[in-house]
Amino acid sequence: MKNFVLLLLALITVGCGGQKSKKEETVKPQTVHFKRVMPPVQSTPEAQFQYMVDHYWDRFDFADTLFIERVDSAEMMRAYAEYIATYVGPYNGEPVAKLMKRASVSRKMLDYFATMSEKLFHDPNSPLRSDELYIPVLEAQIAAPFYDEYEKMVPQYDLALASQNRILKKANDFRYTVASGRTSNLYSLKADFVLIYINNPGCPMCRQIQEQLVASQIVADALKDGRLKILAIYPDEDLTLWHEHPLPKAWINGYDRGRRLEKDRLYDLRAIPAMYLVDREKTVLVKDSTTVPEIERMIVEYQQ
Repeated sequence: MKNFVLLLLALITVGCGGQKSKKEETVKPQTVHFKRVMPPVQSTPEAQFQYMVDHYWDRFDFADTLFIERVDSAEMMRAYAEYIATYVGPYNGEPVAKLMKRASVSRKMLDYFATMSEKLFHDPNSPLRSDELYIPVLEAQIAAPFYDEYEKMVPQYDLALASQNRILKKANDFRYTVASGRTSNLYSLKADFVLIYINNPGCPMCRQIQEQLVASQIVADALKDGRLKILAIYPDEDLTLWHEHPLPKAWINGYDRGRRLEKDRLYDLRAIPAMYLVDREKTVLVKDSTTVPEIERMIVEYQQ
């Protein structure tokens, strides 16, 4: 958990309260601290867990905007990250929606929690990046009476993109081209699972993920018996690098001619690499992941 928190803190370039003036830097008010609730001691572990999901923020006064000016931003980010990592998980947007409803008591409070949420759920480098968690934040901003139509344009754009390829929904179909010039599409692939691997050969993390996929016995076995197909997609226009770095022969190595994935906003390409695991019906099981063990776990779980 310590390393996890340090990684999250590295994402904080500016305190969530915004840029401080020279006067504020000189005369600092007394720091206040976020107070966590404690679960009932006599209850079961399951009941304690659910209590924390529902009551984690009960001692936080959402009407007190002075508090967020005085509290340490890193401390609040740690508390928020702890709540998500320990009690919410990457796909459960309901607790975040309830939190945003409570934060919507004022523009200042909603701005504060929306800023933290953006760093945790939307930053490409955040280990808690999740569209399922970010969608309730964007919906709260769009629904809030504090913003005009121009201020809502950015969250509306982000919401439209985040709403694509959601977990347990159908993936967007797209066409791809292989080295021979032949074209095909995602939905024509017949297998229990298709792993869409959006990558760039010049990306160090892409090479790491490729090595992990090749080394995975679960992936190798699923490829061998035909349960899995890996569709590697190069999303850029310059094909020189793509031709110079062939992928394993067992994979389908294609590129996005015309860059339709980006232009038609079919997939979020803010961060590459990205993996999407879909089932035979092209239902999304894993979205925008960079974690091979997550892919392995889903293949094993959904095969049983």
